Amino acid sequence: MKYSKATNYALHTILYLIAHAPDRAIGVQQLAGHQKVSPTYLSKILTKLVKAGLIESASGANGGYRLKGKIEDISVLDIIHAVEGTASLFDCHNDDDRCVIRQAMRAAEDEMEEFLKNTKMADLAKKAVAAK
Repeated sequence: MKYSKATNYALHTILYLIAHAPDRAIGVQQLAGHQKVSPTYLSKILTKLVKAGLIESASGANGGYRLKGKIEDISVLDIIHAVEGTASLFDCHNDDDRCVIRQAMRAAEDEMEEFLKNTKMADLAKKAVAAK
């Protein structure tokens, strides 16, 4: 299974904000430069994260994007849902809920979602800083 590049950039952006600026705003140019991605493209991703309530935008001379709420509460799944939505990864052509393939895939997705929900970005940021 594969998530979009947008999800990859979103995860790395949140990780960067937690590790380098947990209580201040960072401009889109700096965030984009860190990941070597277009500021325009990253802005679209940041808009999704704002709409999901994970970050907020601040205007003005010291403007940019900053984390919103408790850092410890942000999970990998929160970010994936903000960018990808909440639709199932597996699209079964059979609409019958008794389909054993659909049941197996749903069970696997449920386990993966539980793992991603319990994987907190703050914990990943600590690991990333320790690895340097």
